[in-house]
Amino acid sequence: MRVLGYRGQEEAASKTELPAHDSSCYLCPGNKRAGEDINPEYKATFVFVNDYSAVKEDQADYQPEELDGGLSSRLLRAEAVTGKCYVVTFSPQHNLTLADLSRSDILTIINQWTELYTAHLSPSSPLAAIAGATRLPPRNHAYGVSRPNAQYRYMQIFENKGAAMGCSNPHPHGQIWVTSSLPEEPSLELEQLQNYRREQGGAHLLEDYAKLESQKQERVVFENSAFLALCPWWATWPFEVMIVSKAHRRALVDFDDGESSMLAEAIAGVTRRYDNLFETQFPYSE
Repeated sequence: MRVLGYRGQEEAASKTELPAHDSSCYLCPGNKRAGEDINPEYKATFVFVNDYSAVKEDQADYQPEELDGGLSSRLLRAEAVTGKCYVVTFSPQHNLTLADLSRSDILTIINQWTELYTAHLSPSSPLAAIAGATRLPPRNHAYGVSRPNAQYRYMQIFENKGAAMGCSNPHPHGQIWVTSSLPEEPSLELEQLQNYRREQGGAHLLEDYAKLESQKQERVVFENSAFLALCPWWATWPFEVMIVSKAHRRALVDFDDGESSMLAEAIAGVTRRYDNLFETQFPYSE
């Protein structure tokens, strides 16, 4: 997990005051969303398919403008992508952020991420054999969520916090996108992880890196028995932080209950440090 802090705009320290429930917010319990859907009176997390999805399961195939072998068809290449875009609210309360939530509240969010991840695993994936039972719609609080109609290749779990990072609604929420193609950056990262393992006799790059940073203690922001939160050696953003497992873990389904709880503790530790350092609800993308 990477958290990219923003500091291109400086403002005086402030404390945002919002109501616990905003009748005009399309994410608050009981309120109307786009398309006339009404949110249930949810009590914890709530997941639904984005009303303005960037990618959809059923959409028109891409048709290039030219097929005659001209410069456009040679240089301006694109391919169609299908998928699903979910919204995951973190809390029914409009005026909270991850930094305000308890460890147990954040653990509920992680469990929701894990359940959606599990639901999109290929049955032939080695991860499917160890993943816990799941079902869509997710238990107790799903709305407008059905099983995917295709096997997708990539899932991105993220949050854009604050107007500076393009977030239009302060209600605590994140997004999950699943797509039929693997984006270039994670594809290159996966390739390098595989190269390292092959060249280093089966060692795992991130596990080795976590061990190194834990020994050096030069860039560590937070640490518990399972995770490190650190400013990576290759950071390109001011105040960039990465949360990395100390042990080799392939995906969310690899974490046991204790590790998931410690990941929640790490997320809480990082987000609170951001807010306390800048004395405001610090904007970030993760």
